[in-house]
Amino acid sequence: MKNILITGGAGFIGSNVALKLISQGYSVTVLDNLSEQIHGSNPENSALYQSILGKVNFIKGDITNRKDVEKVIEGQDAIIHLAAETGTGQSMYSLEKYNQVNVSGTALLLDILVNQKNSVKKIILASSRAVYGEGKYQNPQSESVYPKSRLVEVMQEGHFEMTDENCQLLKPLATDENSKLHPTSFYGLTKLQQEQMVKLVCESIGINYVILRYQNVFGVGQSLLNPYTGILSIFSTQILNGNALNIFEDGLMTRDFINIEDTVDATIKSLELETANNEIINIGTGVATDVLSVANLLVKAYEKDVPIEVSGDFRVGDIRHNFADLTKAKQLLDFQPKVSFEKGIQEFTNWVLQQPRIDNNLEQSLQEMKEKGFLKS
Repeated sequence: MKNILITGGAGFIGSNVALKLISQGYSVTVLDNLSEQIHGSNPENSALYQSILGKVNFIKGDITNRKDVEKVIEGQDAIIHLAAETGTGQSMYSLEKYNQVNVSGTALLLDILVNQKNSVKKIILASSRAVYGEGKYQNPQSESVYPKSRLVEVMQEGHFEMTDENCQLLKPLATDENSKLHPTSFYGLTKLQQEQMVKLVCESIGINYVILRYQNVFGVGQSLLNPYTGILSIFSTQILNGNALNIFEDGLMTRDFINIEDTVDATIKSLELETANNEIINIGTGVATDVLSVANLLVKAYEKDVPIEVSGDFRVGDIRHNFADLTKAKQLLDFQPKVSFEKGIQEFTNWVLQQPRIDNNLEQSLQEMKEKGFLKS
């Protein structure tokens, strides 16, 4: 397989995968609509787009447009499907948009593979840990449980940790691929639908697939414009603009942050290794890091004296804890993250300091969520 199509290939993950594939001798075609939310009002000038310009066969088009997709599939040996609307908070009130791009766009891609002659042998789907919802926990009886979403009225009282029906504290566990799938956001629901469609169709027509459930990807080159997703980028922009950081809940919710270099490595391994065929694999570090620690690390790295305000605000649809069980990734991909969070933060902040200061419209996005009823105090 030498001809690779990357949908959404001008985005953060896609552009990095494209450049690595090119360095290894692959021919890469990118389909991307250069979304303003990611690339800004002058998308052709965005750093992400400029990084691949002249190095890939770039087609400006949309995953929801049949003619665009038909054109780019021709002659491809494999597809890395990254094109999607992302962000849990925004998805809760932009349902039609998320459904159109994530679900209908994927259905269109698969429809063309079924009905149009092609040479595609493998599809890599970029899924998300969001399909797990709250993930896996252990109760006081040492049993594995999968709690439902936290109640709004309970969180409004300042109780954020996961508990069972008897109000006993639950301990978060690493989430494996066999864990219960119960998304708590519309975004997570669309990613689960993508997975089910890819699995069903690929198995029916004999195309190999790999579904990668990414945790929180970060690193050098990440868009600093998007106020809806990418907590490190959002915090960095706030700090460098001298604005206070509003830390939701009590700041102790955790995420599994995986560096872009490791993400690219895992993605390309899933493309090349037959051991990964027709598998669903978690991609993360297996390490849980709380959001308050992230904020403190960034303030220290930027040497900016900005207030860190733990507000108790919370978003409907957000999860409390989730970190990956990497057993399958190690077995099937020989994957072991190499970039520590500390090293990744240092590289990321050094890069951010070299970028022009921007306004990412965070306050506008938060006000939007409040007006829709999905940001609570």
